[in-house]
Amino acid sequence: MSNFVRGTMILTAAIFISKILGFIYVVPFKALVGTQGYVLYNYAYQAYIVLLSFTTMGIPLAVSKFVSKYNELGDYETGRRLFRSGLLLMLGTGLVSFILLFIYAPSIALVVIDPHDTSGNSLEDITHVIRMVSMALLIVPAMGIIRGYFQGHHSMGPTAVSQVIEQIVRIIFILICSYLVLRVWNGALSTAVGFATFGAFVGGVGGMATLYYYWRKRRSYLERPFQNRLGYQQVTYWNMYKELISYAIPFVFVGLTIPLYSFIDTFTINQALTSIGYKQGGAEEINAVMALVQKVILVPVALATAMSLTLVPIITKAYTSKDQKLLHQYVTQSFQVIIYITLPMVVYMSVMSYPIYTLLYSLSEYLLGGKILRWYAPTAILFALFTVTAAILQGINLQRYVLLSLSIGIVFKAFFNTFFIIHFEELGPIIATNAGFLFSISLNLVFIRRFLHYRFKHRLKQHFLILLQVMLATLGLIILKWISEILFTIGRLESFIVVGVTGSLFVLLYIWLGLRSNLLFIILGDRVRVLDRFKKKKMEA
Repeated sequence: MSNFVRGTMILTAAIFISKILGFIYVVPFKALVGTQGYVLYNYAYQAYIVLLSFTTMGIPLAVSKFVSKYNELGDYETGRRLFRSGLLLMLGTGLVSFILLFIYAPSIALVVIDPHDTSGNSLEDITHVIRMVSMALLIVPAMGIIRGYFQGHHSMGPTAVSQVIEQIVRIIFILICSYLVLRVWNGALSTAVGFATFGAFVGGVGGMATLYYYWRKRRSYLERPFQNRLGYQQVTYWNMYKELISYAIPFVFVGLTIPLYSFIDTFTINQALTSIGYKQGGAEEINAVMALVQKVILVPVALATAMSLTLVPIITKAYTSKDQKLLHQYVTQSFQVIIYITLPMVVYMSVMSYPIYTLLYSLSEYLLGGKILRWYAPTAILFALFTVTAAILQGINLQRYVLLSLSIGIVFKAFFNTFFIIHFEELGPIIATNAGFLFSISLNLVFIRRFLHYRFKHRLKQHFLILLQVMLATLGLIILKWISEILFTIGRLESFIVVGVTGSLFVLLYIWLGLRSNLLFIILGDRVRVLDRFKKKKMEA
């Protein structure tokens, strides 16, 4: 269990840092390029993320699962052969996907906007930024397979550090270039946003350099098992890739889950809203705010993302060794950690949505942004639960069931998104997303119960206690919110004070309730025992 918790915490810290940086930089970036510039950036980035997921074909996580399995069997050579050939494959698919995105950029732009409506971004601008971001496909796919190989050896540090470095380099490049183009050289908005999207390539170079450093540093550790290997099964490349693809296909779609939902929103919101009377500029504003809000709600989901990266190879190991008890322990701990940490964050974002949006983004559109954040925040718990339930099923070779549940959710979202937007306007995409995820999660839970013989009702007591603790903390938060509304008006500085004070007090209250109920130690274990010693010292004093 310690390897699981340690690996999860390493990746959680890295992904949390990346996510925090990923929405903090949006504040100065949006101030530079405005709402029109940010939605232009989002058009390019959504297209890139979707194609990137198809390009990598789920290979990085599939490699971690494959390597973990054969290492457990003592066949280290097969995993290494897969890594070497897979690296060449990713370089090839990256090149092909770059060419495709570059060539078809004008066609993608036509899907997003009406070229005859001049109230928003132009067709030429969208084409330009999509072509700039396409360069990243030359390097990022290959970087993913190296991370997967490290994870298959239960070495999470290289993935964690390279993700943070990649994000830092990308953000520095985005902000410096945007500032120089717009404020120093008085360049066009599309030029500044184009350089910002090119930051994905520059960040990829930084991430790759970090992985190369770790490869040189840990080469002896990765090659040590070959000295004591049990045997070499001589798996043919055909059988190797046949097995890998059986793992990878569901990983493609699981990795695509949030990008696909966002992609559907990005490419349907404008058309749906203009069909009921919105101007292109007004529709683009809602589109941009939706993308900005999603940056915030993905912060709690970082825990689930980190856990899924750790969970797949470690559940595969327990499943391969037929250790049913350990398997159930991993599943139980996964659900408890996700709910215990994610749920209070979701509650806080929903209750304090207006000052959070004002602080991070803009006072001018805080009514729209605060409303969308309030309704969108609960979606984070659905994102997290789907990610973890999918990782559990993938770890026990039930990829086809993950594909089934995900497909049902995506199909629902695709078919009903426009309907909900027409009837509920800016809240329509959120309703469609929540409904799609609920379908997928419900099916995943049914499959886990059936194939793992896992009994959820035996764990309901602790989940009820978690819910009770969250409800008590929420009551305290509502009181804090009421006091803050009496003392402060809505403004950037006032929002900074309100969010800082209420957030700190809410965290302290939640930790105190966890200490009093002992839930903090039951769920998070020895990693938080330092708080137990602090608690005992206070009692002795």
